[in-house]
Amino acid sequence: MLREIVLDTETTGTDAKNGDRLIEIGCVELINHVQTGKVFHKLVNPTRPVSQGAFAVHGISDAMLADKPLFADIVDEFRDFCGDSPLVIHNAPFDVGFLNMEYARLGAAAPPPIDLADVVDTLQLARRKHTGAANNLDALCSRYGIDTTRRTKHGALLDAQILAEVYVELLGGKQTSLGLAMTEAEEVVILGDGGEVVPVGPRPLRHRLSEAERTRHAAFIATLGGGGAVWRDYLGEEETA
Repeated sequence: MLREIVLDTETTGTDAKNGDRLIEIGCVELINHVQTGKVFHKLVNPTRPVSQGAFAVHGISDAMLADKPLFADIVDEFRDFCGDSPLVIHNAPFDVGFLNMEYARLGAAAPPPIDLADVVDTLQLARRKHTGAANNLDALCSRYGIDTTRRTKHGALLDAQILAEVYVELLGGKQTSLGLAMTEAEEVVILGDGGEVVPVGPRPLRHRLSEAERTRHAAFIATLGGGGAVWRDYLGEEETA
């Protein structure tokens, strides 16, 4: 079972190193690339004003954040939700930079910083797959036909949910998640070392009859009158005594 966490954030501005802060975190759980419905979503009081430029993007005002918890108050819940699962983020250096700055502000209680090497950056995936094209979230949604009518403003949870859909498409489409509903005779789809989709042929069904059951069945067929079972004649089989 593969568990991943798709994550997005909103902030007071664009420069974590010069004092901008997180104000919203949204996370979506994926199991084998399928959204499970489990989410983590928090608004956070940044203890500083939201810039006008950022407000124009996400619409989250200072008044909306005034009574919200500090990052220090929600960090344990956030980390418990994520666990050791890989993070999936669009333009990962931005969000990881803000998260690591928030961690650093916790002082001695700070958890280890997030290593970008452990994060799946969907922007990099998109750039490799669609070289030279626009690869922001809106452009990718348009390319893959993903509905964004709910998205009048940026929002961490909604954007994470949309990004989860984009991520599956970047991996090759919804067939990558068929493993959750697979039967033994259906085709299996896996990911290769380079993230490409590798189809594997159908697996044959296991025999469900034991040898003893086969013997009893043959004995029963032999008791049938009128020349035995007609399908034996059709298949050219000899009757067993």
